[in-house]
Amino acid sequence: MGTLSVPTESLRDRAQRLVDSPGFNRLIIIVIIVNAVTLGLETSDAAMDAAGELLHVLDRIALGIFVVELAIKLFAQRLRFFSGGWNLFDFAIVAVSLLPASGNLSILRALRILRALRLLSVVPAMRRVVHALFAAIPGMLSIIAVLFLVFYVSSVMATKLFGHHPDADMQEWFGTVGQSMYSLFQVMTLESWSMGIVRPTMEIFPHAWVFFVPFIVITSFAVLNLFIAIIVGAMQGQHDAERAEQEADLRRLQTEEREAVTRELAGLREEITALRTAIERSP
Repeated sequence: MGTLSVPTESLRDRAQRLVDSPGFNRLIIIVIIVNAVTLGLETSDAAMDAAGELLHVLDRIALGIFVVELAIKLFAQRLRFFSGGWNLFDFAIVAVSLLPASGNLSILRALRILRALRLLSVVPAMRRVVHALFAAIPGMLSIIAVLFLVFYVSSVMATKLFGHHPDADMQEWFGTVGQSMYSLFQVMTLESWSMGIVRPTMEIFPHAWVFFVPFIVITSFAVLNLFIAIIVGAMQGQHDAERAEQEADLRRLQTEEREAVTRELAGLREEITALRTAIERSP
């Protein structure tokens, strides 16, 4: 008696349907969240004293689920698995978790929390945000170049104006170009900029506001808002592209349905014609 064998292609299709199913994705999301919580609890001495062994077991179970998930994807997609950026992202994170974390590699234990980043590849909404950020990189690079130029020019000016004045001791903030850039970065972020840097500087240089106010307006209110505008535009473009793709898929399905209905009507017409011919020829 022969044995019943299932074609490998059929198993591969089933594996692909499994990893693409909403239920499987929800399971992976739950495992990622639980694993992130357990890794956070491992930093608490009280939690480790109360349930340290349980936390380690849950961590190993989560890692095993991730390995099985990747194994199923590799079986279903084979070499196509390595052509997907998100697949490589997941593979790298799980591979880091499998490395030995003892001796000189004990720092790798801290990298296990990177598994929480797998939510970026599993949750579609998060994937769209990441795609939008990558799409915004070319425009952001241009703004970063402009911002760096403004920072460099302002830092050189601040160093010459405030750092090397013979009657003032401002070396800590504006002694070198690097120190000036760091101080101006603090001013740009508006972190203690007034009482921490600008007002003490104005006590020595009363007209220093002529330098700092335009700098804040240019960097904090103009250039940084351009970052937001580019990111929002990229996300809107991503949304429009997805909507256009959905509309194209809908039109394709409608076309296929119309073609199928047309074929069925043509077949019925042929059957009716053949039936009418047979009736006419019958005595």
